[in-house]
Order: sequence, then C-alpha cells, then structure tokens
Amino acid sequence: MTTADTADDTTGLLRPHAEQRYAEELAALAALDERTRPASWRLSPWAVVTYLMGGTLEDGTVITPKYVGSRRLMEIAVATLATDRALLLLGVPGTAKSWVSEHLAAAVCGTSTLLVQGTAGTAEEAVRYGWNYARLLAQGPSQEALVPSPVMEAMRSGRIARVEELTRMPSDVQDALITVLSEKTLPVPELGTEVQAHSGFNLIATANDRDRGVNDLSSALRRRFNTVVLPLPATAEEEVRIVARRVEDLGTSLRLPPAQGALEEIRRVVTVFRELRQGVTEDGLTSLKSPSGTLSTAEAISVVTNGLAMSAHFGDGVLRPADVAAGILGAVVSDPVADRVVWSEYLETVVRDRQGWKDFYRACREVTA
Repeated sequence: MTTADTADDTTGLLRPHAEQRYAEELAALAALDERTRPASWRLSPWAVVTYLMGGTLEDGTVITPKYVGSRRLMEIAVATLATDRALLLLGVPGTAKSWVSEHLAAAVCGTSTLLVQGTAGTAEEAVRYGWNYARLLAQGPSQEALVPSPVMEAMRSGRIARVEELTRMPSDVQDALITVLSEKTLPVPELGTEVQAHSGFNLIATANDRDRGVNDLSSALRRRFNTVVLPLPATAEEEVRIVARRVEDLGTSLRLPPAQGALEEIRRVVTVFRELRQGVTEDGLTSLKSPSGTLSTAEAISVVTNGLAMSAHFGDGVLRPADVAAGILGAVVSDPVADRVVWSEYLETVVRDRQGWKDFYRACREVTA
C-alpha cells in the first residue's frame, strides 16, 4: 500500500490512527533515516524522537510536533523501548500519556492498534489469551480455538503493545504481565506450549497519578518498567500552543469551519484552568480555592472544540465567551456544591474586575445562574 493509498483510507474517518493520519511524515522519515535501527523498528530512535518533537527534514518535509515539552523526556522514553525494559508513562490526567503512547507505537512498529484498555472489569484474557468457546467445546483446547490478546499478537510479530490505564486494572490482571516482561514468554499450559517474544517486542503502559490508590502496581511489576513522568505544560504559552494545535486537528476531523477569535478564547480558557489548577492568579497576587476536578489540557481542548461547534452551528462563526462558558462550567463544577462555590468566588474576585474580561464574566454568570 502506498502513502497516497493510506492517506485516502482516512477519508471520512472521525479519528484516524496516528500511523494513518501521519503516514506521509512517517514515510518521509523512513526514506531519509540512515541511522541504526533496533531490530524490527521502522525508524531509528533519533527519527522517532524527530517524529514526536517535529522538525524539517533535508528534503524540506515538515514534521509537525506531536508532543510539546521536554525533548529529553521523549529521548528517555524512546531509549527505553530500545532496551528490554517496558515503558510506563505516568502523569495526571491530560498530560498526553495516551497521545504519546500511540505515536511512539506508530513510529516504532507502524501500528498503534495492539491496545489493551484497562478498566476495573478488565479480565486476564485481555492480557494473556482467551478462547473461542464454540470451537473449545467442539474440539477441545487447540491453536484454532485460542484467541490471542493484543499482547500475544505483539510478542508473535515483534511489535509494540499498549496498555492504557494500567492502575485501573485489578492487581491479578496486572501481574499477568510479570512473566511477559521478565521472561519475554507467555505460557499456554492448556496446549503445553508457549509464545516467545520476537525482536522488537515491547510494551508501553500509561497510568494516572491520581489513580495510584485504585490498584497500585506491585513492586515486582513496577521493577519491570522504566517510568517517565509527563508533566503538565510548564507555561501558559506552551499550553495555548498545545490546545490550539489539537483544536485545529479536531476541527478539521469534525469539518468545523475555522472560527474567528479562537486564539483569544483559547488563551482565556487556558488562563482560567491554570489559575484554578494552581490555586493562584497568574500575577501571583491572589490565592484561590481549587475545584475537585483536574482541569487538564485535554479538558481545555474539549471546552474549546465544543465552543467551535456552538459558534459554527448556532452563532456567527466568531468564537465568543458565550460559546465556551457552558463548557468551562461543566469542566470546573464536578461537585455541584463545593465546586460551584469555588467557581462563583473565582468569578467575583478575579474575573469581574479583570480588564477585557467583562463579556466573559457576563457569559459565565448567565450559565451559572
């Protein structure tokens, strides 16, 4: 399949996988990449980091940044995948853990779809293997009746498996990964055999800082991971760039026309979220109460995208405070009692008298009333 074919396959898709959306960039990097590649990798570690951080190639191809933040963190993450240790991306909600995980897998092995989604109900079969019960009853245990998990598929093919929200999974399910990560083998005792990992296999897991108490990792499992902590954006400008870029991508996928005034409202949403998250105004002069929610960058992206839809379908195409006010209220007020008090105090003590924010204050008061 050619790059053009891959690009055509994404037509009409609401959310193409990373390897589909950025197929041209990955192909351009592969064509020019002359550095040493680990076994079964599509790109060298240097090219994978370039894909993540962005840059301009020798032939003029522009690689768009996928991650805005520390290049060193991405270098550590990529170097980990080139060893026999698995990678754990740790951070509070909205720090792009899943986003980075997907793009790492796409750049290293060409697919990001070997995915296990961790929940409280995730069974061990999702990590190890399951059975086609019709065949199992008819034929007994056999290779044909076995249903491989994404982890088993990654081991067989020498690719990257992804586990999302590892700490949400029950502890016994988590520990099913210990043998896989330490011995690089997955026993199948029902068949008296095993699946051994091929070169290129590794695993990327993500975990939420705030969920550590749900099902914390055992020390045995944690030792199998190299942990990279992804921080929140260091500055407001950095966060504004992240939100603007993702909102533009989502707007294109949703076929929303570009809204006038979007950057101004993005700055406003980011300012509100950062101040409430940090418990102090940006000038450092006023202490604030923080709400119970995380107010992450991901939530800011959602608020602005919803505002774009409001502006496009029910407004005049100009993104205004009224278009984002309801979304901000929904993001801030998770607890209808305590958070509503926090939000009202913030509006009265900070927003009401802030220069240039009168229209925003009125819009927020209307939806809060």
